[in-house]
Amino acid sequence: MPTTPTTSAADGIEIAYECHGDGQPLICLHGGMAPRQYWQPVLPLLDDFAAVVPQRPGFGTCLDDPDETGPDEVLEREVTYVRALVDELDGTPVLLGHSFGALTAIETARTLTADGESDVIEAVVAYEPAILPEAFAEHADLADRMQDRLDNGDREGALKLYVEQVVLGGGVDDLDAWLTEWPVWPDCVDLVEEVIRMNHAVERYELPETLDVAVPVLVLTGTEGPEFLRESARDVDEALSDSRLVDFDGVSHAGPSEAPDQTVKELRSFLRGV
Repeated sequence: MPTTPTTSAADGIEIAYECHGDGQPLICLHGGMAPRQYWQPVLPLLDDFAAVVPQRPGFGTCLDDPDETGPDEVLEREVTYVRALVDELDGTPVLLGHSFGALTAIETARTLTADGESDVIEAVVAYEPAILPEAFAEHADLADRMQDRLDNGDREGALKLYVEQVVLGGGVDDLDAWLTEWPVWPDCVDLVEEVIRMNHAVERYELPETLDVAVPVLVLTGTEGPEFLRESARDVDEALSDSRLVDFDGVSHAGPSEAPDQTVKELRSFLRGV
C-alpha cells in the first residue's frame, strides 16, 4: 500500500506524495494531468524502486493565491517544490518527468548544478519536455484558446482542446472514444485552470543553447506525438552535454502511460549505464 507523507518547501508550499515500494527513490513528475491516475500503468513495473508520486501545487493541493500565480512564476514554483521533495527523501533520487514534469525535472537539475548541488540527484529521465521550438512559440495560443472555452463555461471542452492538440497532436478520429480509455479522464477536468497556467508558462519558456546539467539525462519521444515536441526533444538532447535520445515507434505524447513497458525498459537500461 502506498504511504502519503506531507512535508513543506522553504516558501511554505505544502507537498503531499505517495511512495510505492522500496529501493532507490524515483520521483514521478506528471504533466498537465492528475498524478495518481497518470502513473497507474507504470507503477506496477517499478517494484524495485521507491516510486514517489507527488501532488504538485495546484494539482490536488492548495495554493495560497492560485489566481495570483502568474506564468512567469509557475516553473520557478515547480522547481522549488521538487528541490524540497528531493531534500525530504532518503537516498539519491532519479527524476522521471513527462511533458511539463519533464521540463520541471530538467530545470531542477539545471538549478541544482548552478548551485553546486547536483550530487543530490542521480539522473533525469524526460519524456517529451514541454518546450516549444522558437518558430512554433511565436504563434502559440493554446492557453488563450483554452481560456476562451473556460470563460464560456466549457471546462471539459477547454481540456479536450489540450488533449487533442498536445497529447494527441491533432491526430485522432474520435476523441471522445479515445478519452474513455484514458486513465486520467475525466478526473483531470477539475485541473483545467492549472493546465492553462502551465501552458502559459510553456509558451514563454525559451530553451537556452546549452543546458548546464551535471547529471546524465535520458530524453524520450514518440513518433506519434506532436512534431513540435519531437523537435524540442531533439533540441534538448543537443543542448545537453551528457544525454541519450530514444525514439518510441508508434507512441504518442502520452508515452509513459501509453507504453509503460517500453518506458521502464529504457529507464532501466539507461540507469545501468549511469
